[in-house]
Amino acid sequence: MSAKPPASDPVQDAPQVGAPKESSVGLPAITHALRTAQQQMGLRRTALTLLRVNQHDGFDCPGCAWPEPGKPHTAEFCENGAKAVAEEATLRRITPAFFAEHSVADLRERSGYWLGQQGRLTEPMYLAEGATHYAPIGWDAALDLIAGELNALDSPDEAAFYTSGRTSNEAAFVYQLFAREFGTNNLPDCSNMCHESSSYALGDTLGIGKGSVLLDDLEKADLIIVAGQNPGTNHPRMLTALEGAKHAGAKIMTINPLPEAGLRNFHNPQTPRGLAGPGTDLTDLFLQIRLGGDQALFRILNKLLLERDGATDDAFIRDHTHGFQDFATATRATTWDQALEATGLTRENIEAALELILASRSIIVCWAMGLTQHKNSVPTIQEIVNFLLLRGNIGRPGAGVCPVRGHSNVQGDRTMGICERPTPQLLDALEREFGFTPPREHGLDTVETIRALRDGRVKVFLAVGGNFVSATPDSAVTETALAGARLTVQVSTKLNRSHCVTGRRALILPTLGRTERDRRPDGGDQFVTVEDSMGMVHASRGRLAPAGPHLRSETAILCALARRVLGPGSTTPWEEFAADYDRIRDRIARVVPGFDDFNTKVARPGGFALPHPPRDSRTFPTTTGKANFTAEPLTWPRVPEGRLLLQTLRSHDQYNTTIYGLDDRYRGIKGGRRVVFVHPDDARRLGLDDGTYADLTSEWTDGTERTAPGFRVVHYPTAPGCAAAYYPETNVLVPLDATAKTSNTPTSKSIVIRLTPTSRHTT
Repeated sequence: MSAKPPASDPVQDAPQVGAPKESSVGLPAITHALRTAQQQMGLRRTALTLLRVNQHDGFDCPGCAWPEPGKPHTAEFCENGAKAVAEEATLRRITPAFFAEHSVADLRERSGYWLGQQGRLTEPMYLAEGATHYAPIGWDAALDLIAGELNALDSPDEAAFYTSGRTSNEAAFVYQLFAREFGTNNLPDCSNMCHESSSYALGDTLGIGKGSVLLDDLEKADLIIVAGQNPGTNHPRMLTALEGAKHAGAKIMTINPLPEAGLRNFHNPQTPRGLAGPGTDLTDLFLQIRLGGDQALFRILNKLLLERDGATDDAFIRDHTHGFQDFATATRATTWDQALEATGLTRENIEAALELILASRSIIVCWAMGLTQHKNSVPTIQEIVNFLLLRGNIGRPGAGVCPVRGHSNVQGDRTMGICERPTPQLLDALEREFGFTPPREHGLDTVETIRALRDGRVKVFLAVGGNFVSATPDSAVTETALAGARLTVQVSTKLNRSHCVTGRRALILPTLGRTERDRRPDGGDQFVTVEDSMGMVHASRGRLAPAGPHLRSETAILCALARRVLGPGSTTPWEEFAADYDRIRDRIARVVPGFDDFNTKVARPGGFALPHPPRDSRTFPTTTGKANFTAEPLTWPRVPEGRLLLQTLRSHDQYNTTIYGLDDRYRGIKGGRRVVFVHPDDARRLGLDDGTYADLTSEWTDGTERTAPGFRVVHYPTAPGCAAAYYPETNVLVPLDATAKTSNTPTSKSIVIRLTPTSRHTT
């Protein structure tokens, strides 16, 4: 096996298409994961590294935020987790010679897959105004350059400080502290594009914008509903928890526009039954819903529950909730015709779901971006809360809300204060602790930041992690907006498209990864902490030698930059923070609720659970002091004749915008990503045979046509009227102003498109 990156960008002109898989994981997943890991890391490094993933004395997987069990397996990682670790712990290196060979214009023409395969960044690099190539720059010069640009702004609000979900709690805390001491709340992050709808809906109804269940609750549930989520690709370790729940007697209902192998049959590689036996059938009832129809489904289920004697928990409703009568009035007005049109389901489908619900006392509802990226996402999640409140399924073992977050510390970053709309309580605590007056005006979220860059109101853009260009909507608008900035800065481990689409000047600052040892100045080891999708906080300790001598941790980079920008007037001990992360955690303990005695609690194996009043004591920190029923108008997407509703999604060889390979094993795709999945009846009606090519054009109220050219049409059992294609290739189709009500999250799961046959395909 070789650790050399591919010399040329692979041509993706004719993807091979086979039948989708009926089961997931098993030996093929093990084989694929180990092959990928050995190609990147070699045999010995693979063994040493993977056995440290998600262990109490190891490092947190840089992939998804699914929690670890109390007693982790020896191999506590999934196929895509192994790929994420391999990409970070790779032996491949990008040196200044690489940038001397490749101009920025050349890199811009390369695929995201090729860029990611080149390996780890090793030195700070600078693109001067008018230059064609990045060139090396020293750390001091780089940080002085950023400080000069920031301090030359007319207003702190002319800067934006973006964060990805990989950033540790410690780095996130000092980042938001720096931005606010500088004078702005412009702290957009990847939450704005994924689970922001969950945060708004749960905050308004339950008083806390997080899930209310712990991992153990899944095995105590009678029914688990998985809606708008594909765990087999996006959170594979969740399948083990679902299997455990099945063995404990739970039923599983899945609600999704596509049938997914991961929720059909699971071959657990940790068990003989999974490796050589029949596996475990997970789904008891599959509802193939139309895109955007989930609010209507839960609304009609709520109506049916209200109409059934004894189906509601009247004591819980009386003692713990507010707004029931308005909710009940709106719900009873819902008609079967509305529900059937919005969902695309049959009455028999919905009545079968009702029978499962009535037979279950404790119910958990899990969801991901299939629910959060629609115009009606916030009302949809509020309707799920209504559904759970009706039968008292909040604050009971085996019951509650379970938004499954994506990136590994995206929830922790928000807890640490990475938010453009901070609470008065957070700002008051920062002022008391650090002695400066934080800005009170709301800052810019991700979509608003793109608008501000486009309009010249933001002039300096700093990103800690992530791939902003490829993660955001309306690609052409985003790229043009960034090009107008005076300076763009990327703190990164690996190369991606955001390094190729730059402001007039640009910096790349290489940072340590999760897998790498982080040394204090005195030679001792540092550790960082993360918060998983269920509010558990635990330590993460890298063990590998850094990819190069010039790498610095995110925390060290941010503290050094803050000291330069804020100068001697800042009383924050930035050098002390960089030298000893315990000192950061001491301050977090005094600022962020639930983190008291932080250093002591995080030293325990497995860490600790943050308090969650609705779960812990059935108390609700809302404006009413109770859990709030809601009565939002029922809406769903309407699609003109001859058009389809498109959702963007990941392939199985992908995590967020990181492309690990060009296959999607579970959906039968090999050697390409520009494919569009269309129901055979829809395709035939549109005159599109399987294997033909089409341009995808989105239609939006602004009259602008956005086109993604050259997609192979794949006849696939999607929900009728719906289509699916991979992002980031289809992000160009998502209008910047097409966002969810209230949360402003891009509506990437409900894009009206037309398909135009073409003879060409795009590489």
